[in-house]
Amino acid sequence: MDTCIFCQIIAGQAPSHRVLEDEHAVAFLDISPASPGHTLVVPRVHARDLWELPEDTCADVARLAHRVAALLRERLEPDGLSVTQANGAAAWQEVFHFHTHLIPRWRGDALRTMWSPDRASFEDLRKMADRLAQR
Repeated sequence: MDTCIFCQIIAGQAPSHRVLEDEHAVAFLDISPASPGHTLVVPRVHARDLWELPEDTCADVARLAHRVAALLRERLEPDGLSVTQANGAAAWQEVFHFHTHLIPRWRGDALRTMWSPDRASFEDLRKMADRLAQR
C-alpha cells in the first residue's frame, strides 16, 4: 500500500533501522521507543490488523519475533521483555499494518501496566468462558 509507512519501510522507500529480517517479516527499531531496543516486527505483506492477517503469516511474524527476542536478550541483557500487539484505534493501534512490539525491560524502568489488575469474580469468568467456548 502506497500510504502505509510500514509498507514503505519494507520496500526500502522510507528510512528505518532494521534489526533482523527474513523472507516473511522485517524487524526494525521503533521511532518512539518505550525503552532502548524497542523493536517492531511486521509481516512483509500488508494486513491492517490481526483479524486481517492470515494465520500462517502470523506464525511467520511470531518466529521472527522469537529470534529478535533472543537477539535483544543477548545484546542488551534486559531483566525482562514485554511483547505487545494492538488491533484498532480503541486498542491504541496507531499504524494500521499488523505489528508486534518487543520492548526490553529493566527493573525500576518507568513503564507501567496497561490495565488495572483487579481480580474478576469466578462467576464473571465462568459466564465469559461460556460465551467464548466453542462447544
